[in-house]
Amino acid sequence: MANPPMTIFTLAQRGMSAQMVRMNAAASNLANAGTLSASEEGAYKPIRPVFAADLDAASGLASVDVRAVVREQAAAVRQHNPDHPLADANGDVWASPVDENAEMVEMLEASRQYQNLVEALSTAKQLMLETMRLK
Repeated sequence: MANPPMTIFTLAQRGMSAQMVRMNAAASNLANAGTLSASEEGAYKPIRPVFAADLDAASGLASVDVRAVVREQAAAVRQHNPDHPLADANGDVWASPVDENAEMVEMLEASRQYQNLVEALSTAKQLMLETMRLK
């Protein structure tokens, strides 16, 4: 059985789900900002969602789809701290390469996009109610 054509509600739901994944990734990155590790390989690497456009042939609408959540290949930051319990033989520890300001901007953008989608759904609902009242 073929999928029914996409509606404004399905379109908004997909967009809201994508923005939620984006916010959760930024929150995870912020939660791990400044964490230290004994090795460069063990340091936390930021995660990023990968999005793709999804075209609905029946309605002609394009939506977003989350394809994956991947780890960035950013290099950990070496810090010299010989008194830290995780310090290696050289007295170095490795910090996660999370840019807290960039993550806050990411969360703010995702939050605004989510709010825009909620507003679009609210407007669509109001228009449908007004149309029903005209009958």
